[in-house]
Amino acid sequence: MKRLFILILFFTCAAHAQQKITWPHHKKSVIVLTYDDGLNSQLNTAIPQLDSAKLPATFFLCGDLNYVSIPKWRAVSKKGFELANHTIYHPCVSTDDNPVASGNYTPYTIVREIGTMNNLLYAVDGKTARTYAYPCTETTVGGKSYVIALKKSGLIKYARVGGDVDAVITDFKNLDPLLVPAYGLNGNNTGAELIAFVKRVQVSGGMGIFMFHGIGGDYISTPAASHRQLLAYLKKHKKEIWIATFQQAMDYISQQEHLK
Repeated sequence: MKRLFILILFFTCAAHAQQKITWPHHKKSVIVLTYDDGLNSQLNTAIPQLDSAKLPATFFLCGDLNYVSIPKWRAVSKKGFELANHTIYHPCVSTDDNPVASGNYTPYTIVREIGTMNNLLYAVDGKTARTYAYPCTETTVGGKSYVIALKKSGLIKYARVGGDVDAVITDFKNLDPLLVPAYGLNGNNTGAELIAFVKRVQVSGGMGIFMFHGIGGDYISTPAASHRQLLAYLKKHKKEIWIATFQQAMDYISQQEHLK
C-alpha cells in the first residue's frame, strides 16, 4: 500500500510538472515583439512593417521624447501598440554608450525616475497600467538590486530583463513577473536566425520575447529585410502562434489559476 501511494504521488507530481499553459483561441505558443529606446528607425521602419503585417508590439520608451516625437508615439499607441517604461535617462553601469551612470543611483532614485516616466507616458497615451524594461538589462543600480523596491512601489505590472539567447519560457508557475527573460539580439541577425528562435518556441509550446533595438538603422540594428522576414513568418503562422504585446501576454499568464 505504501509503495502504491508513492507511485501515485510520483505520477501526480510528474503530471503537474509537465502541465502546459493553454493559450487563447487554441494557439500553441506565444511570441512577443519588443523594441527598446524609442528609436527613429522603429518609427520609420519597424512600425510600417508591423502595420503591413497587422501585428502588435511593445515599445519601451525613454524620456528623450520631444514635441516632434510625442505626436508620433501617440499615434502609435492609438493603433494598438503598447508604450512601455524604459526610464527617463537610461542609466547603466557602462557610460560608453549611455551618458548617465547607474552607479550614482540608489534603488529609491531609480524607482522615483520610473514613476516620473510613468507620468510622462500617461501624458502621451492616457494609460495607467505600465510595463518596464531594465536599461542594459541591469537589475542593479549603485551595486544594489532594485527589483524588490520596484515591486513594492506598485508602479510596474511586469518587467522584462532580456539578453538571454535561449530565452524560451515554459516554466510559467515559477516565472517572476518582474524578471521576465527575453531573446536579446546583437545586431545584423538574419531572418533565418530570428525565425529559428520562433520555431524553438513553437516546439516548446511556451513564450518567446524578442528584444530589438534599431531596425534598418540606429544601433544594435537588425536589418530591415530580416525583420520583414520574421514578420512574414509570424503572419503566416498566426493560426498557431499568438502574437501579443508584453502586457497582454503577461496579463493572460497571471490570470491562469493553475499557475498561481
